[in-house]
Amino acid sequence: MASDRGQSDDYARPLRRLLLGVLLVCLLGLFLLWRIDSPRVERFRAQVIDRVVPSMDWAMAPVTGAVKILRDFQSYQRMYQQNQDLRRELQQMKAWKEAALQLEQENARLLDLNNVQLDPRLTYVTGVVMADSGSPFRQSVLINVGARDGIREGWAAMDGLGLVGRISGLGRNTARVILLTDTSSRVPVTIQPSGQRALVIGDNSPAPLLDFIETAEQVRPGDRVVSSGDGGVFPAGLAVGQVVADPGGRMRVRIAADYERLEFLRVLRSYDHEPIDDPGGLIAPALPALPAPPVTGAPRAAVEAGNG
Repeated sequence: MASDRGQSDDYARPLRRLLLGVLLVCLLGLFLLWRIDSPRVERFRAQVIDRVVPSMDWAMAPVTGAVKILRDFQSYQRMYQQNQDLRRELQQMKAWKEAALQLEQENARLLDLNNVQLDPRLTYVTGVVMADSGSPFRQSVLINVGARDGIREGWAAMDGLGLVGRISGLGRNTARVILLTDTSSRVPVTIQPSGQRALVIGDNSPAPLLDFIETAEQVRPGDRVVSSGDGGVFPAGLAVGQVVADPGGRMRVRIAADYERLEFLRVLRSYDHEPIDDPGGLIAPALPALPAPPVTGAPRAAVEAGNG
């Protein structure tokens, strides 16, 4: 038994070597055949490819199907995730809608209780911001509406979120808007809900100072700041911002307007106030002259006797 096993090993080893050599020769011949640049060889290669490659479609079909299934699954997964996101956004929108309806109803009730009548004469002209001349010494923007559009000096400009500034510098086709952060800006405001009066003073910083507060103890960070209308510069009730406290403890205003994205501005048409032509009319009229007191009888007789 041992001799038979040794003889089989002696025959198997040369046979494996022979097969390995034949395989190497075939591979070398195939390599050389594929490297020969001969027209006959090229035609032979083309015929081999035409016969072998189309018949391999059945072998690639499972791979192609698996790739399609994987892509469909990924697409389904993305659609499922987008559907979940849309569902969450829809829930948020419903909550916001409900909150907006409640606020609208509350606002209507408050307006009815306070008998508030909004001024219908307060309209606006929309302009596009053409240039920003912001600098350490001046904060202003240029818009493409001017005197031809009926713009006047001193009118308020807003960006849809809050007060931006006032018209200061007017041309026929353009106007310059001085921002609330400019050092020359002084805006009288009312702080809500305390009702305190103050001035918003620009100092070329993103949050201008809140100064000349009547009772500073009643003002808290987060209070709403609106224009008071004092002096007739701005209409009353325009949103300015919120009260914040700087590290030094001074009260400032976080501007409601988005100064980083000033693209369109609304210039509010302020109606003209009644001009005062006669300042004396403000003074109370003079009282009429009183008649002289009558003279009694005894003194009159003495005077007539003296004349006689």
